[in-house]
Amino acid sequence: MKIDSFEINSSSPVFIIAELSANHNGSIEVAIETIKAAKRAGANCIKLQTYTADTLTIDSDKEDFLIKGTIWEGKNYYQLYQEAYTPWEWHQELFRVAKEEGLICFSSPFDKTAVDFLEDLNVPAYKIASFEITDIPLIEYTASKGKPIIISTGIAEEADVELALEACRRMGNNDIALLKCTSSYPAPIEEANMCMVKDLAKRYNVISGLSDHTIGATVPIVAAVFGAKIIEKHFILDRSIGGPDASFSMNEKEFSDMVTAVREAESAIGVVDYNLTEKQVKGKDFSRSLYVVQDLKAGDVITEENVRSIRPGFGMHPKFFKDILGKKVNFDLEKGDALKWDYIN
Repeated sequence: MKIDSFEINSSSPVFIIAELSANHNGSIEVAIETIKAAKRAGANCIKLQTYTADTLTIDSDKEDFLIKGTIWEGKNYYQLYQEAYTPWEWHQELFRVAKEEGLICFSSPFDKTAVDFLEDLNVPAYKIASFEITDIPLIEYTASKGKPIIISTGIAEEADVELALEACRRMGNNDIALLKCTSSYPAPIEEANMCMVKDLAKRYNVISGLSDHTIGATVPIVAAVFGAKIIEKHFILDRSIGGPDASFSMNEKEFSDMVTAVREAESAIGVVDYNLTEKQVKGKDFSRSLYVVQDLKAGDVITEENVRSIRPGFGMHPKFFKDILGKKVNFDLEKGDALKWDYIN
């Protein structure tokens, strides 16, 4: 998968996305500053969400439309999305700022009109949000544009994942990534199930990654170790500005620390290699070997009392200890001499 200039494959660095979501708090100035901060924090990409309250739902206070059991308790869907949406008239400027900052920028469309709008902005990829994974017509239409498509699986059962993948492939689009996601806000760390990152890649033959709503950087680090090639985290200038997503979003320092930790985790994974580096070879000096621990005269018999396996590692290998017991030395040896085959009859 290639998103703009960023190649994503099994050996590439993790593609790190800062999710703007509602963290502009209704101000384009805040949105612009957030994009700049995301660049400073080490993100590869800034992602928007393209919808209006009317493209997502209807304005109704019927029981079905009231939000319960979440941090948005007390609002109806329309009120939440009216507060959270990113005005479409901002998009062109936000894309321009992102490009100027050297960040890739794309968005999550939530209906066909959003896809058409984003096509006019020549987005390099699309993201399907967790709650839209069941909207097969939207996935088909988005996939039909031939751009890389990233799908979050936060509410997906296995059948939902398969239907979404089939929808993309039916449109001739195999440029797909699946992100493990837990659709709780914030998400409990014990529900992260990061072993799914590896399973998604293997089971569905796609790039896999993480869309994270937990607090902190632990889950992204674990995701990287499990082979995530895309990590998305909500990003905010300062949680004190408030907003629907503030409580589970990272500020600049937290995000920067996460990026550093993920990059270190990538470096730590390494490769399967039993050859030693120069430093590791030098480290063998600290290993054990066979040494004379009591003065010996030529002809003395080697015993467990006068020869031991101790540090450092310049003498004979300890594996020969039983072989030399009872043999005689043919030189005078002092305590602290490294034992050699040449010294033994």
